[in-house]
Amino acid sequence: MREIVFALEFKGRAEPSGGSATTRRARTSSPSQTLHTLLGPAGIEAGVGPMSGDEAVLDSTVERFPDGSFVEEGTITYGRLGWVSFSTVGTGTVGPSPVEGWVHGAVTWVVTGGDGWLAGARGLITSNFVASAQGEVVDNQIARLYLP
Repeated sequence: MREIVFALEFKGRAEPSGGSATTRRARTSSPSQTLHTLLGPAGIEAGVGPMSGDEAVLDSTVERFPDGSFVEEGTITYGRLGWVSFSTVGTGTVGPSPVEGWVHGAVTWVVTGGDGWLAGARGLITSNFVASAQGEVVDNQIARLYLP
């Protein structure tokens, strides 16, 4: 069993789906990228930069509940490598952000399957995200996958 840990920043949209006021469809993508963090005397410096390589695409359905919790299921296709399917561990949470016009939230997904290079993948993906009232989404994910 091989373990692989990586992070990606996805951007895209979440919009109403299927005529239900509580169901949304999220579609976001992430280029291959580098992330950096520097802890120094002046504070924390962080950034994300693109690099050559394939793009990852998330496609999911989200069911929101009145208390701010939600469940989600979908797939993430990692370029030519293949895809993983996922569903929510318990429930995610979303609520008002300190930035006006945005909400923020978090969720953990369990990987339920995979294809291609990711066939047989298992593991967890955490998502820490913000979304605007207009449907813009920025989603920072950390994945810990186990591959046969």
